[in-house]
Amino acid sequence: MRAVVAGGGIVGLTSAIALHRRGIEAVIHEQAPAIRAAGAGLGLWANAVAVFDELGLGEQVRAIGRPAEMYFRDHTGELIRPSGFSEDDHRYLLVHRAKLNELLADAVGKDNIRLNSRLVGYEETGAGVTAHFDDRTSVEADVLVGADGAYSAVRSLLLPGSDAVEHEGHHAWRSVVRPPAGVTIDEGVIVLGENRTRGGFVPTVDGTVYWLVNQFDVDSLRGTAKEQAAQRAGFLDTTGWNPVLPALIASTPDDQVLHNQIMLVPPLSRWASPRVVLAGDAAHALSPHITAGASLGVEDALLLARLLASSDEVSAALAAYERDRIPHYRKVAELSQKVEDSVTPEEFASRYVAFSHWMLSR
Repeated sequence: MRAVVAGGGIVGLTSAIALHRRGIEAVIHEQAPAIRAAGAGLGLWANAVAVFDELGLGEQVRAIGRPAEMYFRDHTGELIRPSGFSEDDHRYLLVHRAKLNELLADAVGKDNIRLNSRLVGYEETGAGVTAHFDDRTSVEADVLVGADGAYSAVRSLLLPGSDAVEHEGHHAWRSVVRPPAGVTIDEGVIVLGENRTRGGFVPTVDGTVYWLVNQFDVDSLRGTAKEQAAQRAGFLDTTGWNPVLPALIASTPDDQVLHNQIMLVPPLSRWASPRVVLAGDAAHALSPHITAGASLGVEDALLLARLLASSDEVSAALAAYERDRIPHYRKVAELSQKVEDSVTPEEFASRYVAFSHWMLSR
């Protein structure tokens, strides 16, 4: 069996590795000139690390990560500890996105990656699928996997009118930096602030620090991305208890502050046709306030590979995958919305850990 994977991000790379491990030939087509990561730090929950363990990459992933815990403080610095959950429900692994992408690309192998190769169309037949690319080349395969992110070309062809939409008023700012002189950071701090802000910082394995600021219901944006981040950091500390986050933002070069309008993929009526299937953000781009998009996406990759390898018919495998994933992500969306709708920091923290507990204990 031969698979074409559109997209060389974390889910696309993991899909190719999972397919290879099951004896299925897989080649990635990435539209960019290099395998690269948009973003900075990435939290991997235990369910994602378990996927990499099964693929034989767990120890390598742990080696580029740092164990962390997702506990929240309020804007006065008070630690919030929801009752009824274990320490494991709060633990995750923080990795640098670019380093994870490099590790996964090495596992795929450069001979199985085509760069500067943007999918522009495909044709399905009973015998397979032919994928067409912008350099006027075409590739025949048994299955086309759309792991090409929130702006997925595969999704737009499979389901016209399913373009990603703005999560209105939801913005994020982040970067990875070296701590400035005089600033020592031994542990992470994540805060639920005023005006529906969230943010903080987490030290990484290589001595850098990942900082982030998010806000729901943003009315308007003024100034540079760095100024916007600094303004919202003020909502996370109203008593002067935490000067580290403003110091990290101030030390970040302007061109290294990443700002994003958060985009979401609306619920889809289907994820597959007989020869084409979606995985990761292409199917379910999530709000980052639950910090689980990548962890859930690599589960898609592993399940898809298992089903393709164990089925006599591609169409049957893709139908089984769709039957599993659509209700699963309906529940993800329900729990995510409960977190977003929280009125108080305590409610947010409790609903957040309820989501992570569900994700880790299924």
